[in-house]
Amino acid sequence: MKALFLAIAPAFIFALAGVNTLAQTAPASPAAQQAEDKSITPNRASGEVKVVDSPGKQIILKTDAGSLVTVILNDATSYMRVAPNATTLDGATRITLAEVAEGDRVMAMGRVSDDRKTATARVVVVMSKADIAQKQEAERADWKKRGILGVISVLKPETNEITITTRSMAGPQPLTIPVSEKVEMRRYAPDSIKFADAMPAKFEELKVGDQVRALGQRNPDGATFAAEKVVTGSFKSVAGVVTAIDAATGEVKINDMQTKQPLTVVIKQDSVLRKFPAAGEGGMMMGRPAGGPGAGQGPPAGGGARPAGGIGPGAGGGMNIQDMLERLPTIAVADVKVGDTIIVSSTRGADPTRLTAISLISGADTLLNMMAARQAQAGPSAPNPAGGLGGIQFGIGLP
Repeated sequence: MKALFLAIAPAFIFALAGVNTLAQTAPASPAAQQAEDKSITPNRASGEVKVVDSPGKQIILKTDAGSLVTVILNDATSYMRVAPNATTLDGATRITLAEVAEGDRVMAMGRVSDDRKTATARVVVVMSKADIAQKQEAERADWKKRGILGVISVLKPETNEITITTRSMAGPQPLTIPVSEKVEMRRYAPDSIKFADAMPAKFEELKVGDQVRALGQRNPDGATFAAEKVVTGSFKSVAGVVTAIDAATGEVKINDMQTKQPLTVVIKQDSVLRKFPAAGEGGMMMGRPAGGPGAGQGPPAGGGARPAGGIGPGAGGGMNIQDMLERLPTIAVADVKVGDTIIVSSTRGADPTRLTAISLISGADTLLNMMAARQAQAGPSAPNPAGGLGGIQFGIGLP
């Protein structure tokens, strides 16, 4: 049972991330998707609770790949609640069906039908929605406090060292990350979206130009970073003008502002869409949230004043423009309009004309103007915003 339990964790336990169900070049039919879904095996099915039918003694699950499974219950079914960071049933608490709720993560252990649409459960292992949210919030806070973000500039396989370029008030700064066997390494797969999609990786998979988000502690010398976890990925950020929108399929057509080529942006359930206010709108100028300085944010970790405008050094020495972007209000696909200028971040997938959006920012004219102004201040030797979007790195998100 302990071995089987490991399958419940992919979407919520970073250290146990499972098979990336999002790396698809084309949508599969429902039948094919159900047949290939790695969250369903002959002996278990795991996913998010969508419906709890207590009188009918059944639960309907939706797996991470989108398959629906009906879990059939009976009087002999046992229910166990575990903490989100659990990897075994040690310490599990016995609960009742009445304590299982929509939004919980469950793994139903028992015989799965040949068509993989039903599972007769002997045991239902539950991670509550509230516990998961609390754990995610704690993880996010830790990554914000002790994390750094940058782009790989040098790789040294002979010493297993990564040198990244981080952004600070003083400009681009190099930082070396030794990668020992104790460092947990993960990497985004092509067309994946979520932080939890990152798969176990090896040093040999890294490439110059990859984005890196690392968790750990900057050493006193200021030139090296003692990492506990390293997440990498090969991302691209594209700015373009929207030419067509299909809200039903979640596809947005744009013309790439740099290459002038048409692209299709695919919006998945876990894609994050945000809107950048127009100049002077809502108090958001040069990264200052609506409501004045510091609105919507607490004091920086460890106390002290936060730089005016919210674009100062972050916990790891990175530019807080990333934090600014994460504080923007979220929107739906329906809120994106033809003629809008958007910036899209995605992993590099199999089809260069299709981008699976990790993040999409609408109303990006103001942001692009900000970056152009910075480019002018930095001088001709600085990176070109048109080519690199001013060094903005919003591919790797937070837990």
